[in-house]
Amino acid sequence: MLKHLSAEERRTLANRGALKRKNPGKIRLSVFRSGRHIEIQAIDDVHGRTVCAASSKEKDFKGKGWNVAGAELVGKNFAERVVAAGIADNCYFDRGGYRYHGRIKALCEAVRAGGVRI
Repeated sequence: MLKHLSAEERRTLANRGALKRKNPGKIRLSVFRSGRHIEIQAIDDVHGRTVCAASSKEKDFKGKGWNVAGAELVGKNFAERVVAAGIADNCYFDRGGYRYHGRIKALCEAVRAGGVRI
């Protein structure tokens, strides 16, 4: 079926599919983490569009996205955008196969502290 993908990639896709089936009609908060940056976006899977996003690559975060404090700043900024978009009560968190600790945990907690119900 998906033989060309690694076991980690197959697991990520399977988890994402399971999340979509369990949360129909909700906005998915998808996270991407690299060695230097962290990104989060709110995706409406029904309409196939990104509602809002935040990243440590933006000018405001120049040189601040590689650690836990930078992830918290991105989470606070993202929470403001989600609340402004009016989707704060209709979201679920997709950690994308990353363990819930470190920068991912700091980002999620900052989003929750900003008023988004996950």
